[in-house]
This record gives sequence, C-alpha cells and structure tokens, in this order.
Amino acid sequence: MAEHHHHQDCCKSGHCIEAVAEVTTHDHCCGNSQGQEVTTHDHCCGNSQGQEVTTHDHCCGNSQGQEVTTHDDCCGNSQRQEVTTHDDCCGNSQGKNEFNLWRELRAVAIATPLLLIGLIFQDSLHQTPFAIAEYAILIPAYLLCGWGVLTTAGRNILQGRIFDENFLMTIATIGAIAIHELPEAVGVMLFYQVGELVQGSAVGRSRRSIRALLEVRPDTANLLVNGEIKTVSPDQVAVGEMIRVRPGEKVPLDGEIIKGSSQLDTSALTGESLPRTVVTGDLVLAGMINQSGGLTIRVTKPFDESSIARILDLVENARSKKADTEKFITRFARYYTPVVVFLSLAVALLPPLLISGASPSTWTYRALVLLVISCPCGLVISIPLGYFGGIGGAAKRGILIKGSTFLDALTQVKTVVFDKTGTLTKGNFRVTDIITHNGLSQEQLLELAAHVESGSNHPVAQSIRQAHGKPIDSSKVENYQEIAGQGILAQIDGRVVIAGNDRLLHREGISHDVCVADSTVAHLAVDGEYSGRILIADELKEDAINAIQALHQQQIKTVMLTGDSQTIANTMARKLGIDDFQAELLPEDKVNALENILTAVNQSNHKTAFVGDGINDAPVIARADVGIAMGGLGSDAAIETADVVIMTDAPSKVAEAIAIARRTLGIVWQNIIIALAVKVVFIVLGAMGVATLWEAVFADMGVALLAILNASRVLQIRDN
Repeated sequence: MAEHHHHQDCCKSGHCIEAVAEVTTHDHCCGNSQGQEVTTHDHCCGNSQGQEVTTHDHCCGNSQGQEVTTHDDCCGNSQRQEVTTHDDCCGNSQGKNEFNLWRELRAVAIATPLLLIGLIFQDSLHQTPFAIAEYAILIPAYLLCGWGVLTTAGRNILQGRIFDENFLMTIATIGAIAIHELPEAVGVMLFYQVGELVQGSAVGRSRRSIRALLEVRPDTANLLVNGEIKTVSPDQVAVGEMIRVRPGEKVPLDGEIIKGSSQLDTSALTGESLPRTVVTGDLVLAGMINQSGGLTIRVTKPFDESSIARILDLVENARSKKADTEKFITRFARYYTPVVVFLSLAVALLPPLLISGASPSTWTYRALVLLVISCPCGLVISIPLGYFGGIGGAAKRGILIKGSTFLDALTQVKTVVFDKTGTLTKGNFRVTDIITHNGLSQEQLLELAAHVESGSNHPVAQSIRQAHGKPIDSSKVENYQEIAGQGILAQIDGRVVIAGNDRLLHREGISHDVCVADSTVAHLAVDGEYSGRILIADELKEDAINAIQALHQQQIKTVMLTGDSQTIANTMARKLGIDDFQAELLPEDKVNALENILTAVNQSNHKTAFVGDGINDAPVIARADVGIAMGGLGSDAAIETADVVIMTDAPSKVAEAIAIARRTLGIVWQNIIIALAVKVVFIVLGAMGVATLWEAVFADMGVALLAILNASRVLQIRDN
C-alpha cells in the first residue's frame, strides 16, 4: 500500500529524467539528472535544469516548471496522490490532498459488480471464442482497481526501484492472468484497493487530528491605527504596534496586555481545560482564545517568531525524525522483498524440475500465492501511523514531541533530572523577611538591593524589585557586574554594593553571621562591610510531588540539580521525595553534573532526560539524551533546543509523555509481530498448496486492517 507512504518518493514529470534518488526524510524531494538527495527539509527539485527550489513548501517538476505555492501541493506527473504529510510528494491517482472516501469508492463500486458477474457466469463467459467475454468483463475490472499499482510499479522499475509491494502485486496478478485465473487476479487488486481505502481513511483521521491543533493559527489581527481598527494579516503587524482582541477571538500575536482583563482559553496550546485569568501587564501568546473582556495588546514578537508559529512548525515537521523502529522496517523491507521474489521464483521453477509429475501450473499458482501474502503493506503504513498517532495524541495533551525518534528515546529513559527553580517550583519568589546590620533600616536595605538588582532578570531580583515597589533611578547605578551563579556587584551613589549568595561573600572576604538558611537568601554588603540579608521564599508547584510519585511508579529514578544551598536543596528534596540531588551548582556545574549522571546511566544502556524551564538551561537540555523544556511557550531557547516541549508548567506531564511513548512503541511492536507471524504462516501454507490465492488476499488485507486499527488505538490517548 505504498501510495500513502509518508516518505513517498517523488514522481517523474514529463521532463524529469529517470534517475530519482530515495527520499530520505519526509520533506525531501529529488529528481534531477544526478538523482542526488535533497538535504534541506522542504526543498524539491526535478525540473530540466535540476535547480533547487528554495522556499520550504514549493515543489517543481511539471512541464511548465511553474511554482506550486500551497504547502501540500505536489506537481510533476499526471497522477497525483494524497499528501499524507505537509510536504510529501505525489505519485498516485487520487489527485487531491484530502482523503475523500466516496471518490475512492468509485473504482471499487464499478469493479465489484464486474467481478461478481465474472464469478457467477465464469463457465459461460469462458466458453465464448477465445474466452473473449470473460476478458471483456474482468480485464476492465482489473484495470480499474489495479491501474495505480501497475503504473507505480512500472515507474519504479524505470527509476531502478524494483522490489516493493507494487512490484509483488503486479507480477502476482499478471501471473494469475497468464494461467487464466482472471477472477483471482481481479480479486487481488480489488481487495488491495479496499485495503487502500481503509488505510487512507486511517491516515486521513490522523491528519485531521493534527489539523485540529493547527487550526489555532490566527487568520486576522485587529490593528489599531490612529484610534481606528484595521483588519490585517498577523504577519503584517510589526513589533510595538497595538492590536485589539474582542471576546471570542483568537489572540493573533504574542504580546503584553496594555488595557483590559479577561479569561483566556489556552487549551489549544497547553491542553489545560481551565481558563487563565489575565490582567494589564500580563503576557499572552498567539493561539489563545479570548473568552470575556476586550483586550488591547502591544505586540512583542512578529508572527513568524511567535510561539504558535514555532509550535506549528514543530508539529508539521515532527515526522521528519524517524525512529529506529521505522528505519528498521524500511531496511527490512529492502531485503525482505527481493528474498520473497526469488523464493517465489524457486517455488515456481524448482519443483517441476526436481519432482516427477509436478505440474508447472500448480507450482506457479503456489508461487503467486506466496507473492500476494508476502506484501508488507500493513507494516509499511501502520508503523508510521502508530508514531504519528503518538505524536498527535501527545500534542493534544500539551506535550510537543519533535519526532518519533524522541518517542523511542522516551521509552528508554530510566533517570529524569530536574532543574529546581521554575521547573519543580513556581519561580514566584517573594520577600518574606529583611534582616539588617550596621544601622540600616529595612527600607534602606531593600532600596539598596532593588537598585543593585535593577539590571537582572533573575527571579530573586524580580522579587526584590516587586517588594520595593517604587521607581528605581537607574542613573545611580554604575559599573554593574553580574557574577554567574553568585550575585551582582555595582556602585550605588559611589558606594560599592554587592548582593548575592554566601559564596559571593566568601569570595569578597566579607565576614557575616549566617552561612546556612532554610530559604533563598540575598546577602548585601556596602563598601566591604556586611549590611544584612533579605530572605526570599519559593513555592512548590501544585503537581510537583505527584510528578515525582508518577515517575517512581514507572521505575524511574529522579534527581534534582540546583544552585541553592545544601540546606534548601535538602529540605526541598525531602518534600518532593526526590531520590538524589546536587546543590550549590553554577550553570556550568550543571552540565558537568549531568555528564556524570549520563556516564553512570548509559553503562546500563538506559537514557537520561533533563527537565528545565528553558530559559537558562539550554546547554543542559541540549546535552541530555532527551531534553525536556517546561513551560517553554514563551522561550525561544526551549523550543529550539529541547526534544520535548511541555506547553504548561506542570511537571506531571513528564511522566505522561513517557507513558504515551511506551504505549505507542508497544502498539508498534504488536503490529510488527502480528503481521510477520501471520505472513510466515501463510507463506508456509501457500508453498504447501493449502492456501489459495483468495485466502492469501483475505489474509493480507486482514493483516493490514488489523495493523491499521491497532495503530489507531494510539490516537485514543487524546480522549483518555
């Protein structure tokens, strides 16, 4: 059932020559005189000059060489197939991107009565001169159902790709016609076409499930121009311009609320059903739906850099990274098909030569049965469909997995390493106490801290400025210096002020009374003398404890890395039930700590996932076997670096992602085992003469249907 393959090779147009290379990723297309692989994810080639098409969805290769501008369009041949992913190339007879069951039923509806007539009146039709009536009834039915298979096989042979299921079907049915088994030849093609219909319906279902996610793409934006509203495309709105979002409308671009408050439906992005309350000053993301009040928003990112644009690109291109299981099936089919062909040839030729009285027609018939049952149709479609369902199911639950290779990797994870701040905790630090020294008042100490922290985006700095709550005169701040993992040094009104952790005080040689505290501490010193400390508390996320428990139930070890003190880290680890932790880590120390964990875990052939907030954890996320970004919608680093993006701040989604991956891989391997087992049994029965061609057809269709239905179970994840 090759015609719906997500990696379907490009087809040959009138001026494309025959040397067409294998398409190695889901978007690669080739067809120039060298047949070389196209290395960018959407480039297509195939015109007479073989030039590269540089836009990510354009395809070329028709007689005029014109550009095809829609992201699913394919060009170049006279028989265009359904495009099962957004950049697949064409090659069959359907001619439209969207699967249409009624259109596909036409050939089946016409061929079925012809086959029934041929079966019921077989003897009468056969008795006509040269069996002309039998041929007149059954050959049209054969061509109606099998024309796509025949032409695809012929085209592939011309391009050097001989051994595939189209080739098997072609030689099996032509052989059946040669030994005058016309009804069985028609039956093979007819039931193959029925299998194609079921397969196309399953692929269409999976595409519709992904399209439901893609429908969050905003179509228009209400741009405010001189107090008037102008409806424009989101990609025409510049950063800094104002847009208006009415109740019931989608937020078209990332931005900051300047006026208004509302409830936003974020389910399309995060999978969360509860609406989110937003007020003036909050950030909103494209794709959210405004449910109540009107909002005036200042745009902070152009549309092509917005979170939703990146997410859509991830979902559309997730199939480009094939899992090892998919690659195995591709390699397996490459060797399996020629073995079956030569085995069938041996069954047809050797027994009549070696066994006395063996009938050539009998053994030829058995060889044809062997060819039909050996078609790897169910495997070829159900494996990618299974992974596609897993990716789609996860996306609907707020988990973006960048490809099936990472689904496979998640199933092998035995250790999950968490960053603490913003991942297991809310990162909403608040000042709980101010302790002063050297005669400073609490207000004075807080004002000094707010000024020295004025240039930092660290959550601790933000909490101090929020507690101060007054305008900060940045002209007072000079010689600002941020010391990674320790704190800040600056001059305030000519005085040298430092604000940071205990390590910074020791580095500067400043004596102080407290080194250990149960909460985050910002120590302050002025001109080398200790001036006091500000105590800051962070809160655990509501589902953090449940997240750790869920991972333990999956027999997964948990580790926490943090820059906090041993005391704070120990307290947090006890609350969470974390198996192990490492504290007082600088950013570069986290990479080293993960390296040590990877070395230990990889010795047992397991994988390690790192979960971070995606803001300052990009190096560690990139180094892990599986990098997972938490709440990464607003973070470019998260979406670019992570293999998996959790679109909420819920750490429990990590265990859910692993569960989805394990279920997906389990179903994929069920398909492989069932399909191969049935085929082996019928290959033996066919060679022994027990199974007929009709039974082989039904068995092959049954295997394909079972594999497709089993793979479709993955899609039900989204409904659980």
